[in-house]
Amino acid sequence: MTLILFFEQLLNGIQFGTMLFLMSAGLTLIFGVMGLINLAHGSFYMIGAFSAALIAALTGSFWLALLASLAGAAIAGVLIEIVIIRRLYRRDHLDQVLATFALILLLSEGVRWCFGAFPLYLNIPNILNGTVPIFDGIIYSKYRLFIIFMGFLIALGLYILITKTRLGIRIRAGQNDRQMISALGVDISKLYTIVFAIGASLAGLAGAMIGAIQSVEVGMGEPILILAFVVIVIGGIGSIKGALVGSILVGVTDTIGRIFLPELLKFFMESSNATSVGSSIGSMIIYILMAFILIIKPSGLFGKN
Repeated sequence: MTLILFFEQLLNGIQFGTMLFLMSAGLTLIFGVMGLINLAHGSFYMIGAFSAALIAALTGSFWLALLASLAGAAIAGVLIEIVIIRRLYRRDHLDQVLATFALILLLSEGVRWCFGAFPLYLNIPNILNGTVPIFDGIIYSKYRLFIIFMGFLIALGLYILITKTRLGIRIRAGQNDRQMISALGVDISKLYTIVFAIGASLAGLAGAMIGAIQSVEVGMGEPILILAFVVIVIGGIGSIKGALVGSILVGVTDTIGRIFLPELLKFFMESSNATSVGSSIGSMIIYILMAFILIIKPSGLFGKN
């Protein structure tokens, strides 16, 4: 267990966290502004990935594929919000959960019908292939550094959008008092559609970028959605800052815990037992972290009391 390995895994955790941020930022915006529990948010992650895979296959351009992931997920988000989601705002949360769960099944089968059940793959462009030296003795994947850079760049863009623009003022007002901004003449339906499209496009971009590391397949968004819910609970519902901090915490804790807990436990028990127990605790560590934070701050790190 060397210092080099620790820094490599730390960077892996940050990369995982920035990807989670793209998912959780949209999810926390949608819930914070619209009060909607959207279990189908992971489907936009999948739609973005398949949109990117389709355009990459047609054009051979990774950069056009990333743009396609944003556009494809945003268009799907707008259509679904207008046709289905808009009818759920005044329903209770149980109805929202059931309806958006049905959307997961519908969208997954639709994508399987269009693209088939076999996984697709995105090729990383030559400029992002290979590794780059960071510190003395530490080299790291260019593409994973690109994901980290994009995550923080989008976090900065969201900060500017929320704090410095008229749309951001309306979004923040919608989080505090939906009835008030509607009474002031703001088209609340249009605002909801814009927020939903932003959230969907961020999830789609995350799916496309991860699709180049793993694979693009039906149902790929559901496991990530669970972690995204953990992130917004830790960070505080409706808080972009909380989504960023919570994502990095979850990403680093999960990655470091899975790698180093078994090694740490070998000081206290036999090697075989340490591996088994460490792996089990490592898979639960982010939920332990969530419980610990909620005991201290029930509304999350940056949530409103």
